[in-house]
Amino acid sequence: MGILTADMQRIVEAELGFIATVRPDGTPNLSPKGTTGVWDDDHLVFADIHSPGTVENLRSNASIEINFVDQFVRKGYRFKGTGVVHTDGDVFERGVSFYEARGTVRARERIRGIVIVAVERALPITSPAYDLGLTEDELREIYLRRLTAREA
Repeated sequence: MGILTADMQRIVEAELGFIATVRPDGTPNLSPKGTTGVWDDDHLVFADIHSPGTVENLRSNASIEINFVDQFVRKGYRFKGTGVVHTDGDVFERGVSFYEARGTVRARERIRGIVIVAVERALPITSPAYDLGLTEDELREIYLRRLTAREA
């Protein structure tokens, strides 16, 4: 069994991933990636469709962290590891096929690279609201109410 549990995989597939890399000057770069998915039990993947800064950062420093949080229950996971960019070859082709199978519009013409992230550490993220005794159902209700109030 790999590092990515079934619940981790569920969150990755359901939520937007926020990817942190390190710029050459040592400062952080944070970027949301809607293409992040589960490659296998030990790896995540995302497509470089419009990620020039993230990809350039990974080429000079492979360190990466990706966070996913269910915004309604305020739980998720942080994944730390290393990312490798593939712009041709077998992994690139498998990656494009992966996104084509998921229905990514014009995947072959839009994807410039496939980034495979070897997950070295996975940790849970939970809101301090749970320390107060709130439940997932209560938090879901609170944040759903806030979202629908904004839409009204």
